[in-house]
Amino acid sequence: MNNPQVVFEDNHLLIVEKPTGWLVQGDETGDPTLTDWATEYIRKKYKKPGNVFCQPCHRLDRPVGGLVTFARTSKGLERMNRLFRENEVSKTYLATVDGTPAKNQDTLVHWLEKDERRNIARAYIKQKGKSKRAELSYQLIASHGKVSLLKILPKTGRPHQIRVQMKTLNCPIKGDLKYGYSKPNQDKSIDLHAFKLDFVHPVKKEPISIISKPKWPDFKAFIDELD
Repeated sequence: MNNPQVVFEDNHLLIVEKPTGWLVQGDETGDPTLTDWATEYIRKKYKKPGNVFCQPCHRLDRPVGGLVTFARTSKGLERMNRLFRENEVSKTYLATVDGTPAKNQDTLVHWLEKDERRNIARAYIKQKGKSKRAELSYQLIASHGKVSLLKILPKTGRPHQIRVQMKTLNCPIKGDLKYGYSKPNQDKSIDLHAFKLDFVHPVKKEPISIISKPKWPDFKAFIDELD
């Protein structure tokens, strides 16, 4: 398993590139987490005794790679949580999907319901039960053989949102057996990557734009040109 990489840090925030396969926070497996790694990174680098404050501001699923933001202060955490809650953080993902969507770009709106026991989400066209509204837009970047590269901008942040909404297009994400792809990736990852974060720093009030590029050989030339 690859090690995480720090891509931005200051006194308030730490942004880390999460490798696929890492948990952001602990679960019943007891496996090491990105939060533990980030906390230890700060403890060692700054020689901090005692408890170190380092809390994730958002999550990525275990098989997903890319950018995760941590707060290094309680003030930073409170303000970043508000930015995420009020959709003032622009999140851009890249995905390799099966086939090619019928439209080169579109906005998808569904109502999602999470089955916690089976850890799977279902998408409905209309609200049903306790389902919650989910919205994203996508753009086709390139196609190669039987797969396509998409840029995806979620407007909401529901569990498994991108994965299940891609399934509704009959374009499941490469390697995502849970949502309809035919075979797994060798390393159990899926081809979904948190590519870019744009927001105004919650304390310094400066614009922040951070990019992390996945290493997908079929689309390397196209990914290299993206910003």
